[in-house]
Amino acid sequence: MEFSKELINWYSINKRELPWRRTQNAYYIWLSEIILQQTQVKQGLPYYNAFTSKYPTIQDLANANEEAVLKLWQGLGYYSRARNLHFTAKHITNELNGEFPNTYKDLLKLKGVGDYTASAIASFAFNEVAAVVDGNVYRVLSRYFGIDTPINSTKGIKDFKVLASALIDTKNPAIYNQAIMEFGALQCKPKNPQCMVCPLHTSCASLKNNLVDQLPVKLKKTKVTTKFFNFLVCVDNDKNILFEKRTGKGIWQNLYQFPLIESSKSLDINEFHLLDLDQVIHKDTTVEHSLYNDVDKVHKLSHQHLHTKFWIVQTHKLPNKAISITDIIKYPAPVLISDFINEFNFESL
Repeated sequence: MEFSKELINWYSINKRELPWRRTQNAYYIWLSEIILQQTQVKQGLPYYNAFTSKYPTIQDLANANEEAVLKLWQGLGYYSRARNLHFTAKHITNELNGEFPNTYKDLLKLKGVGDYTASAIASFAFNEVAAVVDGNVYRVLSRYFGIDTPINSTKGIKDFKVLASALIDTKNPAIYNQAIMEFGALQCKPKNPQCMVCPLHTSCASLKNNLVDQLPVKLKKTKVTTKFFNFLVCVDNDKNILFEKRTGKGIWQNLYQFPLIESSKSLDINEFHLLDLDQVIHKDTTVEHSLYNDVDKVHKLSHQHLHTKFWIVQTHKLPNKAISITDIIKYPAPVLISDFINEFNFESL
């Protein structure tokens, strides 16, 4: 059995029809790969369609303002991807005369482009023999060859890249790369893989040794921390509201939020006085306050869990930096904030 030929044959029968597979346009392929990092196809496809519709060329994306890009990205998370996407579009347009780099080596120089993305673009757009190694590929190779080296270790990253490069079909690198990734997504799935109808089942080491559920191996993640967030939804008699841009470094950089006060624990309605309201508005100007959610909304990020309360604070007059409530949906916001905006009945204020 030849590994690459079996995968390509399986792919020809089982592949999904996806728009970025019908083009060799490097811009569209790059866009799809950035969107699909840490995003499933069914979630990413509407975003891909929205971006290619609004920004049909890389020059269109480069000429957009960052807030518009972040707004269109809203809900995908990992907002550094969107910021890097915009930065790189401007770099290619302004510094590279609008010409996308056409080799793996040069693609790696782009901000936000790592080994996997460079390999994907190089092979899909330019048919370069560059092996992709993403989560699906790690899983297929680890299981098929029975490799228990942690895939997120330095040794694992190196060894799997070497193995992937040795297996790639040098005559059809683009098709092979698509095939092995699709195989991992649809056939060799993380849970309940369809082993008995798998075309590779007779030679799969993990199936033979009953190790399918134990591979691939990953080192334990960084310890997750817990934080307690209190967002102050401050509204005045003129239906203005405070909505601030986060300018510091962090995953929500340049997104908008309500004024935030962290606490050492989850607060209830009787502990409103523990919030240092003077950080936001003079507490003496507060007319009334209420707690929108008695139970914390828990927002889980890769490295921290945010236990969140939304406090409704009504006052006579807010500072000039306040915006009209009706304008709030125009600004890009983290999904945690966006969900609240969609849920809350501002007309009740």
